[in-house]
Amino acid sequence: MKTIQAKDVLGNSVKELIKKRNELKKELFDYMLKNSIRALKQTHLIKVAKRNIARINTALASKRVG
Repeated sequence: MKTIQAKDVLGNSVKELIKKRNELKKELFDYMLKNSIRALKQTHLIKVAKRNIARINTALASKRVG
């Protein structure tokens, strides 16, 4: 997983952002589940997923207001 840039997120529609956020939440759940049984070797992916979700939430909030 790579980090999502803000400029990439702002160009998407609300439906696309919600779909992407749901996918990222599923990935985050999988990472946290694997981490709990010590099967996740790249634990930094949890942090990356959380930040990507936050970026999408910020973009969604700006689209709702503006």
